[in-house]
Amino acid sequence: MTERYDISLNTPAGQLTSAVEVPTGFVPVSAIVPMMRRLGEEAQALEERRSIEAGHAISCKKGCAACCRMLVPVSAPEAFALRDHVQTLPETEQTRLAQRFAVTRTALLARGLWNDLIEMGESTNPPDDDALEPINRAYYALRLPCAFLDQDVCTIYEHRPAACRELLVTSPAEWCQDPVAHPVDALPVPVRIGPALSLLWGELTEQPPKLIPLATALDWAARHEQENRPRWQGTHILDRALDKVWRFLSQAFQQK
Repeated sequence: MTERYDISLNTPAGQLTSAVEVPTGFVPVSAIVPMMRRLGEEAQALEERRSIEAGHAISCKKGCAACCRMLVPVSAPEAFALRDHVQTLPETEQTRLAQRFAVTRTALLARGLWNDLIEMGESTNPPDDDALEPINRAYYALRLPCAFLDQDVCTIYEHRPAACRELLVTSPAEWCQDPVAHPVDALPVPVRIGPALSLLWGELTEQPPKLIPLATALDWAARHEQENRPRWQGTHILDRALDKVWRFLSQAFQQK
């Protein structure tokens, strides 16, 4: 059973009002992922509208997949949700994905990056932006397509991580091919859902928040499967999740 809640949030780009259905029973923390992603997208849509009204259209489009070759961080709940989704796919598709992830792993091992990414996902002290920068650059230099990408089209579009949804630019799309030479103009992100989910997971499980590279997320979720077995009441997860959302919105207003 579910219960409907009407949520109203003030964002730097305007008022966000949304109705969500929350399980009344006990569920894993990954159950909140779809709702949180939707809230993030609705907040982002307000930013898009404000940008367009200011004369800055979003240049991202289908098939423009430079960002699908970047190091994408996901939270623990997202990693579990992705693994759950993959397990619902036809066996042939699961096999294809496994092969693509194996290719990615081989390439990262050859460049000495695989172990760094594994350590990042297991770290009790996630690296800050400065520490991540050299890893980000080394990863992007490989131009490795995301294992979920097929002919530059995302095969898990409705289930893609929050970080993928949040990277929108108004600068020319071709600049994304070399953001070092051509720094892109990214749309402001009022609520970073991945970090919010990471903080939520840390609070509920009494563990440090995790930053898990997407390339290793399915492996991480398999190794930590037992950590997705605890259950919490859906309304409690929602309450704690919204607390994290409000925290990010507060920071966004302070930076405005």
